[in-house]
Amino acid sequence: MTRITVVTGGGRGIGAAVSRRLAAEGHDIVISFLNDRASAERTAAAVRDNGQRALVVQADSTDADGVKRMIAQAAQFGPLTGLVNNAGSATAIGRLADNSLDDIRRDIDVNLMAVITCCQLAIAPMSTAGGGSIVNISSAAATLGSAGEYVHYAAAKAAVEALTVGLSKELGGDGIRVNAVAPGVIWTEFHKDPERPAKLAAAIPAGRAGTADEVAGAVAWLMSDDASYTTGAVLRVAGGR
Repeated sequence: MTRITVVTGGGRGIGAAVSRRLAAEGHDIVISFLNDRASAERTAAAVRDNGQRALVVQADSTDADGVKRMIAQAAQFGPLTGLVNNAGSATAIGRLADNSLDDIRRDIDVNLMAVITCCQLAIAPMSTAGGGSIVNISSAAATLGSAGEYVHYAAAKAAVEALTVGLSKELGGDGIRVNAVAPGVIWTEFHKDPERPAKLAAAIPAGRAGTADEVAGAVAWLMSDDASYTTGAVLRVAGGR
């Protein structure tokens, strides 16, 4: 079976690692990006090096029309079978009282509404394909709360986990599995302070921050036939935190 998977924010960090790993597992990959085309093209080249097709699409995941165009472009590869909602944002950093409501709203749009939008618009093509797999990237922050850092981000990720559970029940009859991966502190460019993963290592039971490839492995399993009876699950990849 040809597997065609959209990875939002697939050009960098966890999204790039997921794109590469899924290509190694035999998926053709549609990589969406917002601003950084160069990184998305590098990831696409890595996908092609794995012998799979890659398509790079500029799309704002919070914009329904943009998502519709992205999914329509993905159809040139064939029926859509997979979606990884990876695009995320943490623009507002610090205590809730000290942040702009506009920045908070934008973060929530990217971290929650974009996931809802992409899921909604992927349902019809996946159902037509006979089923598929959706993996939402949550965060360990969903249960930790992230006080003093970004409680609104944690709240959005908690909502993503609730969406994952509810949607898995809603779409079970359509042959669409819906799961989530909740990374902890991971070495990526996502952090405003590039040394944050090292600084937090002592508070992580595993004694270190994780890597994007470790998160990608969890995503790949959830999208594989080995996880065919797994839906509504949140797989925590957080070093025990």
